[in-house]
Amino acid sequence: MLNSKVSKAVRLAIAFGAASTAAFSANTFAAEGEEKVERIEVTGSAIKRTDLEGALPLDVIDASAIAKSGVTSVPDLIANLPAMQGFTAAGESVGGGGGGVQTASLRNLGSEYTLVLLNGRRMVSSDSGGTIDLNSIPLAAIKRVEILKDGASALYGSDAIAGVVNFILKDDVQSTTISARYDKPKDTSSSNFSITTGFGDLSVDGFNITAAYSRDEQDNLRSVDRDFAKTGFISFEHSGQDLLAVAGSSSAIPGNAYVSYNTRDEDGNLLFDEEGNNKRATYSFNPYKMANGSCHATSAPSGARACQFDYTSTLEIQPESERDNIFVQGVATVNDTTEVYANASWSRFEMITRIAPYPTGIPLSADSALAEKYVMPFLPDNVKEDMVSISARWRVLPGGNRTDEWSTTTNQITAGIRGEISEWSYDLAVTRGDSEREQNRLTGYPKQDEFLALLNSGAIDIFAAPEDLTDEENAAVAASMFNGLWEKTETSITTIEGKLSGAIADLDAGSVYLGVGFDYRTSEYARSNGEGNNNQVVLYESVSPEYDLERDNYGAFAEVIVPVMENLELTGSIRYDNIGEITDSLREGNKVVNDSENDTTYKLSLSYRPTDELLLRASMGTGFKMATMRQIAEPRVEFGVTSSPYDCPLASGHPLKSACHSDKLQYDVYREGNANLKPETSEQYTFGFVWAGDTGTSVSVDYWNIDMENEVQRLTQNQIFFNPETYNHLFTTKYDPSLEKDVLAIVQAADNVGKSTTTGIDWSINLTNELSFGTLKTGIMGTYLIESESLRVGEDNVWDSSLGKVGTDEAVAFRNIININNSFTHGDFTHDLNIKARSGYTDAAADVNFTVYRSDLSETVDGSLIQKHVPVYFTVDYRLSYAYGDNANVTFGIKNLLDREPPFTLNAAAGHQVGYDPRYADPYGRTFYIQADYTF
Repeated sequence: MLNSKVSKAVRLAIAFGAASTAAFSANTFAAEGEEKVERIEVTGSAIKRTDLEGALPLDVIDASAIAKSGVTSVPDLIANLPAMQGFTAAGESVGGGGGGVQTASLRNLGSEYTLVLLNGRRMVSSDSGGTIDLNSIPLAAIKRVEILKDGASALYGSDAIAGVVNFILKDDVQSTTISARYDKPKDTSSSNFSITTGFGDLSVDGFNITAAYSRDEQDNLRSVDRDFAKTGFISFEHSGQDLLAVAGSSSAIPGNAYVSYNTRDEDGNLLFDEEGNNKRATYSFNPYKMANGSCHATSAPSGARACQFDYTSTLEIQPESERDNIFVQGVATVNDTTEVYANASWSRFEMITRIAPYPTGIPLSADSALAEKYVMPFLPDNVKEDMVSISARWRVLPGGNRTDEWSTTTNQITAGIRGEISEWSYDLAVTRGDSEREQNRLTGYPKQDEFLALLNSGAIDIFAAPEDLTDEENAAVAASMFNGLWEKTETSITTIEGKLSGAIADLDAGSVYLGVGFDYRTSEYARSNGEGNNNQVVLYESVSPEYDLERDNYGAFAEVIVPVMENLELTGSIRYDNIGEITDSLREGNKVVNDSENDTTYKLSLSYRPTDELLLRASMGTGFKMATMRQIAEPRVEFGVTSSPYDCPLASGHPLKSACHSDKLQYDVYREGNANLKPETSEQYTFGFVWAGDTGTSVSVDYWNIDMENEVQRLTQNQIFFNPETYNHLFTTKYDPSLEKDVLAIVQAADNVGKSTTTGIDWSINLTNELSFGTLKTGIMGTYLIESESLRVGEDNVWDSSLGKVGTDEAVAFRNIININNSFTHGDFTHDLNIKARSGYTDAAADVNFTVYRSDLSETVDGSLIQKHVPVYFTVDYRLSYAYGDNANVTFGIKNLLDREPPFTLNAAAGHQVGYDPRYADPYGRTFYIQADYTF
């Protein structure tokens, strides 16, 4: 009877991920005279059992499937999954918020709601919550990946509201495999090398040691290497009109001049505000344009007289990177029922990003040589007569791109003991993880004293065309750039955890299983500055606050599985969590920032098999999550400037109206924590079915729903600027030394949005065709998003959604994501043809990120009336693999076989890239690769 049940469950599990194989080395047990039967543990359950039957919507990707996908890194593997939306991509580190990190996100909820495990254990976070940098996981060492697409907070605790991704690394390896690969798209390249080895047979020798090393290198890709990304001045057609969308910056080269002056009424009398101060205005112009009749070739018009620089033309749209990973794992038997084990991982990931040269504001005296030559001759008499001050905005092109190196080193070690006592399985382990990320500024950031001294000396002509600057001028500017450590982020985690499971009763339908467990974690997040940051050496940049946050968590859970009937099973779990208060050791008195919180969550799931081929399943549960330590306790910190330029959003009479720029410009951004954030809670349920035939044919469909209360989000820049009445409290000022006054800025603080609802359907179809000349396997899987909306911060009944459009969060929730994987095997050859597709969506209005002109620049066009549709985007990958004997494989592949360019979009919120969205499309184009693997 037992063997029959195992056979049935295995068929269902392999066909469509209803369950998975062991999350770590399986234990066995046997009564006297009985055959040993393996007891296994499934991701999403703490109970080891003698069968695979369960109610979990679990996808399993083994090493073979990973190889057939053609990916070269864990972030690429995760990005290919239809259920993944809302993660951080590599391109977002180009002027966006990526910071050299790439993440996983199920259900479009964000990376902080997806728990990432390594061998079933929590990993050290890349931030102050549970977000994991996927670059720290070695692809070459992965045995399989288990993706639980269901909430699991009642088992794993916080961070598992959307689901769990569990990376199971290779174990019990007794051979050596060497692999090398080279990828070649146009204008760039990448390479990968790995070696995996091991010795010792656990069942014979009583021990095994497995080790793996991998190295990956990725060259950069420049914007000018791709027609769709080479400029921020984009020609396009709309409603029969030829138009030009311009995304530029007033910090131009040649520079713009800004003259502040006192205003007068029609009778010539000076105007004063309510406080008795002179009412002032700004006269802006570009001296090069005034002298030559048009802006320089690097710029486009900005208003009537000024120019804006095409910063996009100077970008690198995909950063260069290097990745080294080492993993070592050992396991040894103590006796027939006990094992000790340990594993250690080390990774170093370095990413270099290059964005546009530094934008500057420079004060000028009226009697300076530059002002007398370029400014005074072009001023109207009324401006000249009542002039107050002169400043210039200049792009430091001679200083080179702002170049940052993000260097992340991560190490983690786990040691434990596991085994069985009287048919009860136990596992007790300790984990310690540390991560250090350094931001090193390599060049492109002017040192304030040296740079201003250089400009004040008159040695640099900031109003000259870039080609007219002499070699001496260029060299002098380049020599004034800063180089060195700017900021360091350190995170750590210490975990003690244990669990126990076994059968507690025997019913007619089978055994009742119980699992219990506990975990205790201490997490730390610290940010410190380099010497240059503390000394404020970079032009007009303030020192960043330093802080050191710490929080303790502990929890306990119980899980029970009850076979109600032979084909009907009920699973219930309950968990208690206590999330401790946050302390900041760098604030006065080791400050306690908030109070601790606790909650109890539950989950119930049901599986019913009316026939051997059909499984019906359903689950419901609750979740509980505290905001990250930074969301709660981070002091106010500078966070660059807005991604796009904005007109002043404040009405006349607003106390901060005078702090606005006179032109459409970028504004400074701050971030800070919110100690009053409430815990996030969720209620969720799923139901669906899986059907598997005997010929490799299977179908699965699962409906899921997640309702969240008090979800924590940061308002986007568009939300703040386009709703100034609602978010008036998020406007502030920052002193601008170049203008010698306070300038408007915004604070992107975290807040509880109230409610959010996300629903969708996961589905898959698998087919196997045995042909006379080979075997064809086809897998089609997708996620259909039905609803994705959240209550707007500060509103009672205003809901925001990004479903099928660029929403107020400046992102897209795709209605449909579909993958079609075909694998044809004949003899020693395997052909793989993979198709990935995303549905189209409604684009952002053109005026959000661009100023729109007629193609001849004769006049502006109302961009708010222009909202295009971004079409379906799909790519096709091909792979041919040849098995040479039992030990060698040679693979040739083409990614993006049809050389599909990213679709045109007017949304420019992910980073500094313009014309396409780096979060959703492949900028590399057709890529050829070759790979060789040898095992001995």
